[in-house]
Amino acid sequence: MGHTQSVAEEITTLIVDDHEVVREGLRISLSRTSHIRVVGEAADGAAAVELAIRRKPNVVIMDVRMPVMDGIEATKELAEKAPESKVLIFTAYSERSLLGRGFESGAKGYVLKEAPHSTLVRAIEKVAEGEGYVDPSLMPQFLAGRDQSEALTPREREILQLLADGLSNADVAERLFISQETVKSHVRHILTKLEADTRTHAVAIALRDAIID
Repeated sequence: MGHTQSVAEEITTLIVDDHEVVREGLRISLSRTSHIRVVGEAADGAAAVELAIRRKPNVVIMDVRMPVMDGIEATKELAEKAPESKVLIFTAYSERSLLGRGFESGAKGYVLKEAPHSTLVRAIEKVAEGEGYVDPSLMPQFLAGRDQSEALTPREREILQLLADGLSNADVAERLFISQETVKSHVRHILTKLEADTRTHAVAIALRDAIID
């Protein structure tokens, strides 16, 4: 074998993304790395789970937003059905609010779609070894975002959603059968947690971080 990588050190990967151009880009990018081999591709979470059970890749590079079954659901299924395959969430910067959910579902790492090749390779290597990996560009968000959106109670999210829909405090109070004072108190908590100055600002932050739709 000389100094070429031994087969034991080869990392097999499965690429999961609903955009063909993204899968192709990844495949080409990874083909430049001798010790990483792509053993399959899938366009949705359900197909990914099926393929992972058959091919048993070391690492599944998983997009988040996909039809049929999204990446978070697929990650949960893989944890049960193909636990030897580690999931690396492959996400766009705008989807960073989903990070907390990703970890809860059993993902091992996160890397940005716009990450340089070297970051992607490092993430794959780390995850294959069973270690966690978070793209350096996501770290600040990861530490802040997780606490913020997680900290909002279901009731606060509900009120924020109604504010986003253009309802006033009085409307919200009527809709939820609570007093206006209670609504105001919830709004104050929401502003504090999201570090927002106004209701409009809070709604903008929540929409940007996908805390609400």
